Amino acid sequence: MSPVIVRVTRRFNASPERVFDAWLDPSTLGRWLYATADGHMQRVDVDPRVGGGYVIVERRPHGDAAHYGRYLEIERPHRLVLTLALEPHAEGDRITVDIVPDGDGCVLTLTHEMAAEYAQYADRTEHGWTTILASLARHIDASPNVKEFHR
Repeated sequence: MSPVIVRVTRRFNASPERVFDAWLDPSTLGRWLYATADGHMQRVDVDPRVGGGYVIVERRPHGDAAHYGRYLEIERPHRLVLTLALEPHAEGDRITVDIVPDGDGCVLTLTHEMAAEYAQYADRTEHGWTTILASLARHIDASPNVKEFHR
């Protein structure tokens, strides 16, 4: 069965480098990625290299929400491919972040590939990524000096 594809696009009033670097900055990632208004970030571990991974755990009213992943491609500032799983060592879904310059800012397109059996979660997933990208935009607006990522 073919995977379900969820795609979300958002324009940012920031350079492609700033938007890209926000995805790999362990000091700020927990402020916007998988962060909710009623949660409290417990753990943010990031190894920002191809083959490296991340663990983000937020305490929420109904229990901890853990997100695990591996970095598959890192092509600063244009492309980031990572996995997303809710359990350690699971293969997870494939997330592709493409960023293209657009005037004085950039346009980010996020593509989430999930197994066909999760098709009923496509709308919820689209809403979740839309909310996360809005949080990223607020973070970038509030943090003019996002740390640059260098390999």
